[in-house]
Amino acid sequence: MENIQEYGTGRPVLLLHGGAGPLSVTGFAQLLAAREPVRVIVPTHPGFGGTPRPAELDSTAALAAYYADMLDEHDWSDVVVIGNSVGGWVAAELALLDAERTAARRVAGLILVDAVGIEVPGEPVLDIFPLTLAQLADYSYHRPDAFRIDESTFDAAQRAGLAANRAALRAYAEKMTDPALRDRLAGVDVPATVVWGASDRVVTPAYGRSFAAAIPGATFVELPESGHVPQIESPEALLAVVHEFLAA
Repeated sequence: MENIQEYGTGRPVLLLHGGAGPLSVTGFAQLLAAREPVRVIVPTHPGFGGTPRPAELDSTAALAAYYADMLDEHDWSDVVVIGNSVGGWVAAELALLDAERTAARRVAGLILVDAVGIEVPGEPVLDIFPLTLAQLADYSYHRPDAFRIDESTFDAAQRAGLAANRAALRAYAEKMTDPALRDRLAGVDVPATVVWGASDRVVTPAYGRSFAAAIPGATFVELPESGHVPQIESPEALLAVVHEFLAA
């Protein structure tokens, strides 16, 4: 069932995409592998990109357990996990699962990029499901017109793919938050950096600061002139943060 792309060689970096799908992280994965001595592992969440999704994969927690099993099956260790949006939530859940291990640990570090998952009073997560891709761009980018997608131009296969991706996202995270996650993040015991686009209107920088504050010892980095998907809009700025994290 695994659908994985890999780039580069070296220390394993698990890169988890958000609701925008695997193509939203492919370019950054290639850039990261070209610039750093790392092996970037990019799985497609089951249900995205035309892949099957077993019925039991019906939450971010279940998806995190799926990736924990994947790390074991491949015997990947000293892994830095990077997750964007819902992928950031899954990354946090994966780190929490790993912290409970009695056997060899797998996760060595965590980079959360405009993650969702926690509840912050006064800072709700945007309900993206009623929005078209063109409308969503206004909330997701500092320069939305440069990245706006007109789905009315999609052919039948593209429309079906978009619908399948949204159905998978609903299955994993329809409400986009877990009321208990913010407190549970105290259990993360690996180095963590929380990265946020200053212009993100899906989840605001204030939300991001709360996310970082909930993780012991986590640092918070705000990227100017960037939105919800810095790996697309400002890859060089995000790469600099990842470089610093890996060097440390």
